[in-house]
Amino acid sequence: MIDLKTLGDGRVEELESGHTIFILDSYEKNPIVKPQDIGLTWYENEELKTGAVFNGGAEYFEDQVILLARCHRNYRKGKFFDEKLGRERDCPENYTSEVWPLTSPDGINFSRFRNMAIRGDGTEHQDFVYGIEDIRIIKYENSYVLIGCGKTKPPFKGSNADRIAVYSTEDFVKTTYCGMVESFDSRNAVPFPTPVNGNLYTLIRFHPNIHIGLLKAGMDQLLNPAAHKDKWEEIYRKRNENLLLKAGLYPHEKEKIGPGPQLIKTDRGWLLIYHAVGEIEIDVCKAYGLSRKIERGYSVSAAILDMNDPRKVIRRTRKPIYIPSEPYELYGDDEYPVDVPAVVFPVGAFVQQNKILIYAGAADKYVILLSCGLESLVNYLWEQGKL
Repeated sequence: MIDLKTLGDGRVEELESGHTIFILDSYEKNPIVKPQDIGLTWYENEELKTGAVFNGGAEYFEDQVILLARCHRNYRKGKFFDEKLGRERDCPENYTSEVWPLTSPDGINFSRFRNMAIRGDGTEHQDFVYGIEDIRIIKYENSYVLIGCGKTKPPFKGSNADRIAVYSTEDFVKTTYCGMVESFDSRNAVPFPTPVNGNLYTLIRFHPNIHIGLLKAGMDQLLNPAAHKDKWEEIYRKRNENLLLKAGLYPHEKEKIGPGPQLIKTDRGWLLIYHAVGEIEIDVCKAYGLSRKIERGYSVSAAILDMNDPRKVIRRTRKPIYIPSEPYELYGDDEYPVDVPAVVFPVGAFVQQNKILIYAGAADKYVILLSCGLESLVNYLWEQGKL
């Protein structure tokens, strides 16, 4: 049973500039999942090393919170030259990921579910063999679509390495691999949980923007992607026509944006929570108790799409609704070392009694829980997010 009284409702705060921002509440005992909690440790030269658990899709199922967390272990830190950014960055070596299902009766204390794992290392199929990452959980009728990123090349070792990978399940015990969308490079796809006026859509990140594609074959286009290769290629060809949210309009979104957790239907439209990468300005940072801006950080933003035609964006935040500000989100410390600094990455979300619970990765190392009142966030967007 989730004790919602322990989770905050979010708040609106005025900046020195006079602008107002919405701030999601961070659970007081974050991070709620650490690698050592679930056995992601090993010894190297007699030194204890900790792995990573982060970016998990979430759903409330049979009185339990299911978290499909991305897990890494037995890796080491290295460097690579990022051609897009034109500079050297940290990069882990031997960084093949698995997804471990975790369960919790209270949404906070998680343990492994039957020692299960979803693997993308070649043991289950050969479509991709360098890991499966960042699975979202989308409830559709009486089953669940699990949609993540299959790696066709080692992480950080080349472009054109990400493919939409699709699984399905009815009970999170038996999971079926459905295939991957092989026609184009994309690592973030979030289908709608239901057709809208007879049309089923999916959000897709074509770098650096968020696009919306029509699934002309409906759910079968996801559950049998190889049979609908022509329709996926059509979505790619028409990507310029299907642009939904453009990166670069605001400093914190200047590098790229991508869809986050499953969409949430509200009285005023479809609530979209998404991640953004860019420079987080000093006025926003001060609201979180920081003394300087974040040069490059992953933050959380939100928008509302039209209820009857989600190709129309009717509200959008101009400032992030959550930024990395704690050591386990930012640059780390002795208690909380980090793998990638300044990252908060929302992947899972659901609503309980009009409160949104958002499960996000922190610094590519931990899982944190954020929350707010659904009505509070929607009302803020409605009043402050006019386009």
